[in-house]
Amino acid sequence: MNESSQLPNSSWQRIVVKVGTSTLTAQSGRLNPPRMVGLVRQIAALHQRNLDVVLVTSGAQQAGRERLGYPQHPKTIPYKQMLAAVGQGRLMHLWEQYFELYDMVVAQVLLTREDIEDRHRYLNVRDTFETLLQRGIVPIVNENDAVATDEIKVGENDSLSAMVANLIEADLLILLTDTDGLYTADPSLDPDARLIERVLQVDGSIYALAQGSRSGLGTGGMYTKIVAADLATRSGTSVMIANGGREDVLSGVCNRSVPATWFPARITPSEGRKRWLLAQSLTAGSIHVDEGAARAILERGKSLLPVGIVKVQGRFERGAIISVYTQAGHEIARGLCNYSSEDLRRILGQQSGDIAEILGYDYGPEFIHRNKLALL
Repeated sequence: MNESSQLPNSSWQRIVVKVGTSTLTAQSGRLNPPRMVGLVRQIAALHQRNLDVVLVTSGAQQAGRERLGYPQHPKTIPYKQMLAAVGQGRLMHLWEQYFELYDMVVAQVLLTREDIEDRHRYLNVRDTFETLLQRGIVPIVNENDAVATDEIKVGENDSLSAMVANLIEADLLILLTDTDGLYTADPSLDPDARLIERVLQVDGSIYALAQGSRSGLGTGGMYTKIVAADLATRSGTSVMIANGGREDVLSGVCNRSVPATWFPARITPSEGRKRWLLAQSLTAGSIHVDEGAARAILERGKSLLPVGIVKVQGRFERGAIISVYTQAGHEIARGLCNYSSEDLRRILGQQSGDIAEILGYDYGPEFIHRNKLALL
């Protein structure tokens, strides 16, 4: 059995938890405070273990319905956007109150597909997540339904959670629903239905099982979770589908004490990033580094700082793929840059502590962080 098919509990440092409306309401038709507080308590326990946690939450439209007294709901986009606009603030207020019980700070992050697909927005969102997580703040994510149209909607929060997991390079994505996972058949109809504990590869047979499943989210509920699992595992994130109504489900998922369906990542997030970097035939530009910087990169696994760069070639934007050469002209690495070529020419050879003073802002002390650097 290879490493990717095992369950590396000790290596999970960054977790995305996605919770659907059926879980938040405990299938009661109203947001369920005990259920929400229970999830917060479990996330607080993960924080006590120094794990980073991002919460992707549904429920804004449900909160809007409650606030408006359960009005009739035509299935039009403007009406749903209205419900989301009313309910998003209420939903966030509830989460904030419950996290305050555990002295935890939260931050709201509303996303659309455009925020993830546009390179500049993607970088800004990624930096926001990193800054929040570094400070122990829990990002609470939802799709920006109040403004999203069909062209820019992700569509549902299962796929959104997989995109977030990819964006922050999470080790584990936990999809909470109202069943224990993926079954061989619908357990409400077939007494012989078995829970599938592990799916090593998502293929047509797995999608066929998901199409026949039913949950509180509707016929397509499990199907969208399989789509999310397929996306996440390809980019290095393991996925668990579990029952959000079970006691201490998050810790139970981590130690395998609750039933669930596990989709092991095919590669690690780091390996996936480096494979992608090394597979690129074209780079946007190149830099040359001095001997000290080359040794720091090659021998000590350090990040590349502006002080060690002696030459810049080409024009490139922040987030571009850059080739790193020694002064003798040997390519030693490729990476994603934190600064454009224009900015780099201004901070070339300067100490990292002077970046903000020179540019008037900074995106961190590194030109290329070691986690975004692939050695050749």
